[in-house]
Amino acid sequence: MFRNGRAQSPEAPEAAGLSPARRRRALLATDLQDLSLRRRAAPALLAVLVVSLADLLSGQDRYLAPLMVVVPSIAALTLRPAELLLVCLLGFLSLLGLSHYDQTDSLNDGRFLFGALLSYIALTLFSAWVARLRMHRAAAFAAVSSVAEAAQRALLHRPGPSVGPLRLAVRYVSAADAARIGGDLYSVLDTPHGTRVLVGDVRGKGLGAVQTAAVVLGAFREAAYDENGLRAVAARIEASVERHVPDGEFTTALFAEFRQPGAVKLLHYGHVPPIQVTGDGTVRVLEAPDPWVPLGLGSLASGQPKSLELPFGADDVLVLCTDGVVEARHHRSGEFYPLAERAGPLVGGAARSPTELETAVGRLYADLLAHTGGELGDDALLLLISRTDGDGPGIA
Repeated sequence: MFRNGRAQSPEAPEAAGLSPARRRRALLATDLQDLSLRRRAAPALLAVLVVSLADLLSGQDRYLAPLMVVVPSIAALTLRPAELLLVCLLGFLSLLGLSHYDQTDSLNDGRFLFGALLSYIALTLFSAWVARLRMHRAAAFAAVSSVAEAAQRALLHRPGPSVGPLRLAVRYVSAADAARIGGDLYSVLDTPHGTRVLVGDVRGKGLGAVQTAAVVLGAFREAAYDENGLRAVAARIEASVERHVPDGEFTTALFAEFRQPGAVKLLHYGHVPPIQVTGDGTVRVLEAPDPWVPLGLGSLASGQPKSLELPFGADDVLVLCTDGVVEARHHRSGEFYPLAERAGPLVGGAARSPTELETAVGRLYADLLAHTGGELGDDALLLLISRTDGDGPGIA
């Protein structure tokens, strides 16, 4: 028996949308409200302190207290309206105290104090309105961000830690942080024809890339169950792309099929070649001798793509990725990330258990971030696969 697509997605109940708690966390992070009040109020309070010290240290012949008007403007960036009014009240009292110290509250100099106080009150009220407007816009942005995240989660149907005879460990990061949507895609399905894997990279980013990814994934999830061979699966997807994707758009893809223990069949469509890491850390880049053109460009090529069948034992780990990984540049030298060199020591021996496989993908992703200085300029997908069905007879 084989598992259907729903059984492979532990996050399926949330696919149609995010929980209220997750939406609230998105809002808090968007508007800095996940920080404590003390940290959010610190800039405005520091401004009160700096202006007060500047006035006191300059002596009574310098009247610097009106500089306190910077406090409401700074507070409007991080505080809620009620919090802003409380902090600005402290600034108002400091302004009164400094005016008394500088002796500007006398009858002759009262006009200076009146102007400073009126300006401070007016700017405080305006800043409170700005803070309210900022929070409304942050709420709208968080709502859009949450919907985008829910859409991506629904699209990807993230599989569980095991599908059929395979263990999986995944790291997926989108370069479109504001929308949390990228053009990288993957799917793992346990079908009557073996466990099938698709990893792809849509040309471009944003909503256009997501629409193309939806076409590719939808066609794969149908064809993977219906078609006996990988080439037939890819042909179904190619037909869907030609019908529903604008001309000129394409998707690089890599198909993998695990039907017999001890072997894997690969079909390359212009995608980054996978890497096989043995138990002792030996690395083998599984280049296709005759790779095919990306999905969407099949009409430009003649002939048929050829699959590649290779041994894949119980101690091996298959590392699949997108070009956001291998084209990630070093934050200083600009060199591409050397995945083939790093994968051996970071992934070797990880096939022993699900925990070790998950730890290995974490190490690999952390090493990638260290290479780039903590930021990725493109969508990035890392997918590690190992077997649970032991070594079979394999292939010659």
